Amino acid sequence: MAEPFVWGHTRRFNDYPTYIKKQFGGRIQKISVNVGFSCPNRDGTKGVGGCIYCDNSTFKPGYCEPEISVRKQIQTGVSFFEQKYPDMLFMAYFQSYTNTYAPVNELRTMYLEALDHPKIMGLIVGTRPDCINPAILDMLKEISANKHVTIELGLESTLDKTLQIINRCHTWSDSVQAITWCNQRGIKVGAHLILGLPGETHEMMLAHAKLISELPIHSLKLHQLQVIKNTQLAAFYKSDPNYVRLFDADEYIQLVIEFLEYLNPKIVIERFVSVSPIEKLIAPKWNQLKNFEIVAKVEKAMEAKNTWQGRLYEP
Repeated sequence: MAEPFVWGHTRRFNDYPTYIKKQFGGRIQKISVNVGFSCPNRDGTKGVGGCIYCDNSTFKPGYCEPEISVRKQIQTGVSFFEQKYPDMLFMAYFQSYTNTYAPVNELRTMYLEALDHPKIMGLIVGTRPDCINPAILDMLKEISANKHVTIELGLESTLDKTLQIINRCHTWSDSVQAITWCNQRGIKVGAHLILGLPGETHEMMLAHAKLISELPIHSLKLHQLQVIKNTQLAAFYKSDPNYVRLFDADEYIQLVIEFLEYLNPKIVIERFVSVSPIEKLIAPKWNQLKNFEIVAKVEKAMEAKNTWQGRLYEP
């Protein structure tokens, strides 16, 4: 048997399922919750229209409607999985839009309602770097004394020019500040990055790996850029297909492997791709490859290349 890597096992990247199993002794299922918040680049506070690629309905289960109470959304999700896995435990995943975009007392009530279910082990809160503040994080620090808490930050890019192009309406310095604030309070940060955004070269995308490797980020989700129907990106793509360079599956897998080689081995990899409903997806379609199939292809290619996460990482 091969010697384990620094993360303690023989898989060639520091994978999230193994981390979760080590922390909780088994599988943890995320239960998505939608509380109907908006985003400051949608409601006019900073901009309108949202991110040019965004359609939140591509990852929202049917039971996640803001008109339904948090408690009922949690119970519906738990009941669905309990039928097949009666011993499974869960995380409440506040996923759609910006889930810290409200006064701190309202957020506290919402989070505690989710945690009231006995099988909910903690919170995962998706938000933007410019929509957290010390008061919100102090409240989450209190919760984290008894429950697992992760803040998922949509960084998307480390380049201000790109963030402006995609109508993100925050800066890279906002991201660094938010990550620093979370770290100061012992709150884990999960980061999101999109590979293939308009104007970004191969070298720029690899530079993202080097930059985030120097920040106290706990976990990472990578997304390939997808063109989704009824988004501003779809309109740009229709008028000029060369507006973005969309990867085929093999190209993207090779890019991910190079990205991983430069990435800090301490960062846990949660996923490599985003899989959108085929009826909403314009491109790239990749013959409807599933997430687990992409993971298997990445691992097989890493083995063939005899490489691993962090091989080229230089602190």
